[in-house]
Amino acid sequence: MAEILNPHDADLESVILGACLAESTAMVLVSGKLCPEMFYEAKYSEIFAALLAMHRAGKAIDIITVRAELAARGKLEFVGGAFELARLLGRVASSAHLEYHALILRGMYIRREMISGLHRLLAVAADETVDLGDALAGLHQLIEHLEGKTDFAGCLRDMDRLMLDTLRQMDGRVANNRNGITGIPTGLRDLDRLTAGWQRGDLHIIAARPSVGKTAFALHLVLAAGRAGKQVLVNSLEMQGERLGDRWLCAQAASLDAGHLKSGQLSADEQQQALEAARQLSCLPVYVDDNPKASMDHIRSSALLQKSKGHCDLLIIDYLQLCDMKSEQKNRNREQEVAEASRKAKLIAKELDIPVILLCQLNRECEMRADKRPALSDLRESGAIEQDADVVMLLYRPALYGLTSERKSKFPSEGLGMVILAKHRNGETGDVYFGHNPTLTKIGEYEPTLEWMARNARSSC
Repeated sequence: MAEILNPHDADLESVILGACLAESTAMVLVSGKLCPEMFYEAKYSEIFAALLAMHRAGKAIDIITVRAELAARGKLEFVGGAFELARLLGRVASSAHLEYHALILRGMYIRREMISGLHRLLAVAADETVDLGDALAGLHQLIEHLEGKTDFAGCLRDMDRLMLDTLRQMDGRVANNRNGITGIPTGLRDLDRLTAGWQRGDLHIIAARPSVGKTAFALHLVLAAGRAGKQVLVNSLEMQGERLGDRWLCAQAASLDAGHLKSGQLSADEQQQALEAARQLSCLPVYVDDNPKASMDHIRSSALLQKSKGHCDLLIIDYLQLCDMKSEQKNRNREQEVAEASRKAKLIAKELDIPVILLCQLNRECEMRADKRPALSDLRESGAIEQDADVVMLLYRPALYGLTSERKSKFPSEGLGMVILAKHRNGETGDVYFGHNPTLTKIGEYEPTLEWMARNARSSC
């Protein structure tokens, strides 16, 4: 029974170690495929750990140097002394079939990990005090762990394969582009021009100070994507789903007053508008998860589930600093927690091959400037956010700071919003202007007033 629960082969492990002791090229073949914990026998695990450390340090490997390394680690007697090393060396004459043997050994390790992990998950599944979401997250984490061990070199491609895959993507962009938009449309003409739409596998950061309109802008993006037929998953950690629904109703309806909707003082016409807007919005392929305690692991599990159903072309997370960042690692500061969450958001984008839009807050530094214009350096709590992001957009509304016009464009600030495309890993940066109503429930292209254009034309003459 023990053999079934713990698949292993002591003879195979000793043959692999013998080959590594016998030939200088052996560690090159197995160092990327095996790690010490994959050896079931504890003494063999210690020997391979010494071999791996020596290989990475560029040290010569033979029975004498390995014996010295084990002695320095205080493990020589534990592994059986020089006699055991000599016995291993005598087990094999060459490193023939070594890579194949390593794959067998790794397979046995993965099976042991699978058995152990599934036993733990079985206990968790039977424990009704454990949150179901946490149990499902544990299942995804086990799968991720096992997949990570399955093929260390699974992402390795030669140039021939890489060029084939690159051309395949190029052909896809040519076939699917719509007036230069190859990704998911943003709903703003100039932003589409700069980004070609939200691109798969990219992490897009939308950052702003509180009350500038991060959520309002994100909800505009959701509607634009949904109207284009894209499946959108929204994780709202800040606002209840119904409050998002209120904003969408105001965005969809012709003249539904946000104040009236909040107070319940709706006219008969407004009620009818709300019903019609709700009917239209209910047809959009948008899914909202408003769990306020969601972690990045929970968000990943939810997105994976939706993706498996074909319901996740775009993921929007509102917002980073509200993510549950509890971890088994102790003594981590806030910056390290934010960095890990940011990194996980990028990994979700790559793993699911979808655009991820992550909202986050800026620090107060921008408010010290004369025009209050934000910059990349204002990203709050972690430089890792900027590092992980493929695109960083900073939202700015000059009217919020009492400014009558925007410094660069000279546009009047009333009803004016800006997307400052401050980082674009695969394209150009620049400023995008958008218009909005006083309640920020309607966002669209910015059109300066006729009065301003006439005045500006006279001043330029």
